[in-house]
Amino acid sequence: MAQPANPLADLLAEKGVLLADGATGTSLFAMGLTAGDAPELWNDEHPDRIVKLHQDFVDAGADIILTNTFGGTRHRLKLHNAEGRVHELNRKAAEIARSVADKAPRKVIVAGSVGPTGELLIPLGALTYEDAVAAFAEQMEGLKAGGADVAWIETMSSPDEIRAAAEAAVKTGMPYTYTGSFDTAGRTMMGLEPKDIHSVAADIGTGPLAVGANCGVGASDILASLLDMTEADPNATVIVKGNCGIPEFRGTEIYYSGTPPLMADYARLARDAGARIIGGCCGTSCNHLAAMRSALDGHTPGPRPTIETIVERIGPLRNKLASESGAQEGVRRSRRRG
Repeated sequence: MAQPANPLADLLAEKGVLLADGATGTSLFAMGLTAGDAPELWNDEHPDRIVKLHQDFVDAGADIILTNTFGGTRHRLKLHNAEGRVHELNRKAAEIARSVADKAPRKVIVAGSVGPTGELLIPLGALTYEDAVAAFAEQMEGLKAGGADVAWIETMSSPDEIRAAAEAAVKTGMPYTYTGSFDTAGRTMMGLEPKDIHSVAADIGTGPLAVGANCGVGASDILASLLDMTEADPNATVIVKGNCGIPEFRGTEIYYSGTPPLMADYARLARDAGARIIGGCCGTSCNHLAAMRSALDGHTPGPRPTIETIVERIGPLRNKLASESGAQEGVRRSRRRG
């Protein structure tokens, strides 16, 4: 089988660093999505709102937009009696994002968001590796049919689940990236350390186009994880897509503490720490993203930051240090993206 093209390479060669989009989930909650509802159903029920989500991020300067398919496997969709609609909902999501990207005045990459199944693989759970590959492939076939450029495997905690998704991408003929969520004592919930992210699926197909981190517990902690990743492999294309500050409950509402200036500084620090693809996760609005775009466009790369610099500029780490530069003792967060 011919190897899929690398849609990120030319744009990275042209721009040096790419801006990925912000939050899907919290942005859709602001548009009326209610807790417990499946965002993926909105690809069919409210496509105009998904168009607006993508358009707002493109207008803010995003080079990469993620499809509204984080929970698009049969395992997630069965919670909403929609497990028979995997191909349809993923195809529609990719078509919506593709339509926005194609109208943009510049090159915009459509990344097909692929989140965890929510199931535990054998021996910890009942999901077999083969069934995980099949579920991811089913989702990716829909994303590919709708015009996604790359399978964007994200918010993962299990190395085996990353490998299953990577195998599915190769089986589907899609290039892929993957990111972990280092939200538990500086590691993923399944114990993966940031420095080991590069080797998880390096032998699958021609390997990932990029690897990295997203979500987690806050901007400072993900920057600490970033330092570990870029130190482990300075030549890798590394993604960082951090939450907008720290989530806090205010009554029944979740509020994210990050301001546009804070996220702008996070973007500068991420660039200095070696990230090539920088975006926002939970709580990151188009206003935050516009500030990040401006920050990156006007930034002259500086010295590699230290943990002390990150804490001074972004705020304290919320996790207990698990390595010399890694993140710390953390409460396991909900890993629904955005």
